[in-house]
Amino acid sequence: MVTAYPGTTVEVSSLTRNASKTLFDGIFAAGGITLSQVSVMTGLEPYLIQNWVKRGFVTAPQKRLYSREQFAGIVIINMLREVLQIERICHLMHAIGASSKAPDDDLIRADELYHRYVNMICEERINPSDPKSVLQAAKEAAADFEEPFPGARARLVNVLEVMLYAHASATLHRSAEASISRLG
Repeated sequence: MVTAYPGTTVEVSSLTRNASKTLFDGIFAAGGITLSQVSVMTGLEPYLIQNWVKRGFVTAPQKRLYSREQFAGIVIINMLREVLQIERICHLMHAIGASSKAPDDDLIRADELYHRYVNMICEERINPSDPKSVLQAAKEAAADFEEPFPGARARLVNVLEVMLYAHASATLHRSAEASISRLG
């Protein structure tokens, strides 16, 4: 079954641990990427990405190039926006300090948050309907996170849980819409 990395149009036969990091390393090997490249890889119209920059959800590109942190922030917003308001997504990312607005001040960069999330969902045993399995998966994904202050790991676990629930909800919503369209 062909799938795509969450929040992107980049297809992959199956998600595996550290695959998103390898993908990002390849994409950003030569430095930043252009708006048109971000648009192609996310399926977002360029004007929408520019609007997010104008509204402060993402920092402006440097010399017209987006960094891996900015790209990860855009991908996370794209992945969750079907279910959560963009302001809530940004609040979620700021709660753990994973913003693309000021990556140097972050507790965890947006790209690291995204990689932890992708690694988490690679686990076959996660059942989004079972809060215990979601919590366990989030705890495992955050296990090696070095806390800059007490409680930071718990915040990361909570953010990963929210991301999984929202992403699963969006996926189920798309499946429901596809089923409805088949009714004619």
